[in-house]
Amino acid sequence: MPTIVLSSKTEEAKLSTERHSGRLSLNAPSTNNGKTGLKRPSSKEPLRAPGSHSPNHKLRAFHAEPYLLSPGYDVPIKPVSLPSPTSHSISSPKTSFTDSRSFWLILYFFFNLGLTLYNKGVLVRFPFPYTLTAIHALFGSLGAAILAHFRVFTPPKLRGNETTVLLVFSVLYSINIVVSNVSLQLVTVPFHQVVRSTTPIFTIVFSALLLGKSSSRWRIIALIPVIVGVGLATYGDYYFTRWGLILTLLGTVLAALKTIFTNVLQSPPPSLTHTSPKSFLTNIYPFSVLTKARLSLKSLALLSLLSPLAFVQCMILAYLTGELDRVRIYSQQEMTGTKLMALALNGCIAFGLNVVSFSANKKVGALGITVAANVKQVLTILCAVLMFNLTITALNSMGIVLTLLGGAWYARVEYVEKQQQQARNQGI
Repeated sequence: MPTIVLSSKTEEAKLSTERHSGRLSLNAPSTNNGKTGLKRPSSKEPLRAPGSHSPNHKLRAFHAEPYLLSPGYDVPIKPVSLPSPTSHSISSPKTSFTDSRSFWLILYFFFNLGLTLYNKGVLVRFPFPYTLTAIHALFGSLGAAILAHFRVFTPPKLRGNETTVLLVFSVLYSINIVVSNVSLQLVTVPFHQVVRSTTPIFTIVFSALLLGKSSSRWRIIALIPVIVGVGLATYGDYYFTRWGLILTLLGTVLAALKTIFTNVLQSPPPSLTHTSPKSFLTNIYPFSVLTKARLSLKSLALLSLLSPLAFVQCMILAYLTGELDRVRIYSQQEMTGTKLMALALNGCIAFGLNVVSFSANKKVGALGITVAANVKQVLTILCAVLMFNLTITALNSMGIVLTLLGGAWYARVEYVEKQQQQARNQGI
């Protein structure tokens, strides 16, 4: 069967403009055997992209649409290789160090230790805990307002029920401070630290009762050396009264609840398949309000909403306890410019700690941040020994080592469990 070969050598269509007649004429010369027809593109002529111009583009007076070529033409077609289906699969990006849990825990330790040691020096010369807490809240409000002005974050607009949730949480926040300060006056510092070291236990219990979250057996076991280590590290004069013991335990419970609901307020709304845990506590006010609150607030947004409320409440407490009158007398007799600068710097550090604490709480979780707080207490003892020339016994040293090892063990257990959970979610 004979093969028909089409010639690829054709002449270009010439466009001539008859200036005198004002008409356009398109001269299409004959191609093969004197037959006229449309020109087929040559394989030697480069294909031009739509919108590109030929060398004679200035002579054209009409618009030509770039229609696709027919498959019958002898234009070389390059095969297009499609990517494999897995090449466009959504892979989880690697988390940067500044967005990791380790980074926020390091910042949390740094700011928490700094503020604890700074407060120790400030409270010696400014012995007004409620007023100092109000200063912290004031700087939190000012710092959040400045960051919002420069559009670092957008202040959220809360609806009626969300405002109620925030008010309830702010009351819990303020009462926790009050109970902690009052209990410190009725018990010794070592006893106070030992009781507060049991906060992770209350966190586990209330997370299960209020949120239906259960902790693994290995996580609970890892808490044992942390709690025992804090007890040994702070071993000393264990003196307390009955009311001191009750208020210290109440402060520990409130601290656990505050940590849990701080995490809740920053969590996204639950899915449609989410079912609320059935517990008698979820039907009791204010738990009935806080357990259903999923405001998905950023740390700065939560701080901007909470700080003004905490400032007002702490000032009310300072007024009711008579502390404001003592502050007024102190400011008239002993306040200097250096002390004002020290208080301002203390407020700035407190603002940084609040931002880091809220962010670390969201990254690490309620239980993880309470364990980190216990480890922080031991690190505070170490820093106090180095800075204030304190002496510690062999039993205290054993407790410090045991707490640090327990904290590392807990972090390891948490890391392994998260890796296993991610593997199950990916179906590996």
